[in-house]
Order: sequence, then C-alpha cells, then structure tokens
Amino acid sequence: MKVGLYFGTFNPIHVGHLVISNYMADYTDLDQVWLVVSPQNPLKKKKSLLADYHRLAIVQVAIEDNEKLRASDIEFKLSRPSYTASTLAYLKEKYANYKFHLIMGEDNLRTFHKWRNHEAILENHKLYVYPRVLTIQEEEEVQQIGSQPDNGYINHPNVVICDDAPVMKLSSSFIRQAIKEGNDVRYLLTDPVHKYVEEMNFYKK
Repeated sequence: MKVGLYFGTFNPIHVGHLVISNYMADYTDLDQVWLVVSPQNPLKKKKSLLADYHRLAIVQVAIEDNEKLRASDIEFKLSRPSYTASTLAYLKEKYANYKFHLIMGEDNLRTFHKWRNHEAILENHKLYVYPRVLTIQEEEEVQQIGSQPDNGYINHPNVVICDDAPVMKLSSSFIRQAIKEGNDVRYLLTDPVHKYVEEMNFYKK
C-alpha cells in the first residue's frame, strides 16, 4: 500500500485542500492519501486555531464518502512539536506493510533543506510536489525563514513534480476572516463542511 501523507492544520479544510488530495489519490501511483491533522503547538497557541478534535472532525466530514482519502490524528499521539521525520519513523513501525510518502506544495520544497533529517526523509520517501500559488502573507513568511528556489531537489529521483495538479489561490485564513466578517463562503467549502462550521458557529468571533 502506497500512502501519501498530506499534512496541515486544516483550519478549516477547504476545496483547495480536497482538490489536491483527490488529484494525488486519482492521478498518481498512490493508493491512498491520508490528511494528517497537525496538533496545536502548546507553545504557540493561536486564538483562531480550533481544538485538535474539531479540526479532525471537519476533515472526517469532508472526506467521508471518498474511500481513497483518510483523516489521520497520528500526530496527536506523538511528542510536540511534531517533526515529520519522527512521524514517518512511527508510521513505518506501526504499519510495516505500508510505504509512506509526502505530499507538499513547491513552497515547502524550497525550504525543505531546513527540515529536521531532511536528507534521510528524501532518501527513504518520495515527495509528491504540486504547484503552489502563495498569498502575499505566505510569500513574506517564506522570505523570512529563508528559501531556495531549487535546492537541487527538483531533479532528485524521489521528487515527483505534479505540474498539472489543479491549484487555487485560497487559504484557510481568508476563509476564517470572511466568516468573521459575515461573508458568504459556501463555495469555498464543501456542503458538509460548510454545514458543520455553521452549526458550530466556528470562526465568527
């Protein structure tokens, strides 16, 4: 079983996340895609970040009718802050018959050299990289932490560039702000997610 791991806070999960997840599950050689919900860092609490179990529930609601997609709370059980290398090591031990790979935007590939144990990750796992249209805020964040446009990884045999993956310039922060301002976001979320967020009155304060 080849599983692609798509990490994110998913606060909330939106149609952009789901388009990428579905593309990776249907148009690559991956058998499944697990959406790994990142736990809240106790040292970096954000007022706008929903509790871990709420964000997991939203992901579950979003993908419940797709057998190729799965919501994962694996990092909830690991020490924090969570490092991808540690998560991969844990999954390898827990699911010996599975082969895990990473799904990431090209912005993450540019900063991949800063990841803990990045060389070991690249040696043992494939990176499925989709194009990423950054918001102005995200561009500023990438510049602050330092990035390289290539890193020499684009041509690495374990890097799979998915140039034809459909992407959109949409962020969870935009959706949260829109909800707070009372704007209509029904076309940015799937119907089940929109209904869940509305019923729970999330992001309105």
